[in-house]
Amino acid sequence: MALCLVVASMTTAQAGDKKKANKKQTPAVEQLTLKTSQDTLSLASGIAATYGLDLYLQQQLKVDTAHMADFEQAFEEAIKNRQDPKFRARAAAYQIAEMTSERILPSAKNDFTGTKTQIDDSLFFKGFIRGIKKDSTLFSQQKALTYMQAHVKAAKEERDAEWKLKNTNWLAANAKADGVKTTADGLQYKVITMGTGAKPTATDKVKVKYEGKDIEGNVFDSSYKRNPQTAEFRCDQVIKGWSEALQLMPVGSKFELYIPQELGYGERQAGRIKPFSTLIFTVELDDIVKDEPKADASKTTTTTAKKPVRKTAPRKK
Repeated sequence: MALCLVVASMTTAQAGDKKKANKKQTPAVEQLTLKTSQDTLSLASGIAATYGLDLYLQQQLKVDTAHMADFEQAFEEAIKNRQDPKFRARAAAYQIAEMTSERILPSAKNDFTGTKTQIDDSLFFKGFIRGIKKDSTLFSQQKALTYMQAHVKAAKEERDAEWKLKNTNWLAANAKADGVKTTADGLQYKVITMGTGAKPTATDKVKVKYEGKDIEGNVFDSSYKRNPQTAEFRCDQVIKGWSEALQLMPVGSKFELYIPQELGYGERQAGRIKPFSTLIFTVELDDIVKDEPKADASKTTTTTAKKPVRKTAPRKK
């Protein structure tokens, strides 16, 4: 019981002595005699293992410092009974209860975020207990799972439909904004700066800076936050909206792109990008990258590995 050797059990204040009751109780520790260097190392090892424990208990496990004596007592009990099957079952129950409260329930509720459907905490826990007991009076586990999955799917479809309509309406309004042009494929763009260099072809490799966000202003990617700030890729290795836009941009240009979901990721989730999202990008075309001529192998004695291309742009998936 390494930890219990250093944690204290609080002494009980004497009844009727108001002064003593109000004073901070003095912890009492077990008196030890360390006979060998191995004894000393063992004790020190246990004490060292508690370094940072207080912070972890408070921040991660939400233990109130006013109840540390309860923690200490329970820890000693846990160490003493850790091989007892009955105690292990109860300890497992505490762990599952914590997991259910902190992770499983919030995840279930999150499935219905943005819809009219809500999960009731109390009934969720009652259902969990029924599931543990294999009580199939109202639902077997399999039927409950099928029922839940159907409603999660319906909630997703409801959410997606609302988001798709919101994005469609946003694009329709944006098309009428000053300076916005629309291509035959539905790509919208606005010229911020028109460069004077060459325009890339579909197979050209380009060097760009960019930032991407959705119609609510949530930034999901930005090369400006990296070092270096530029990314390189071929024009035909990215989503259709980007590929089309890049071929309209002379080197030195800065455009704002408004890419409809059909030219982006469509119904797919792409990282933080929700299905059916319109993608808004600010793109600067720095240069068209020419492939370096291959070194003559007969004239070189060493080779250098080519630096891999950074996969940071909105590539095809």
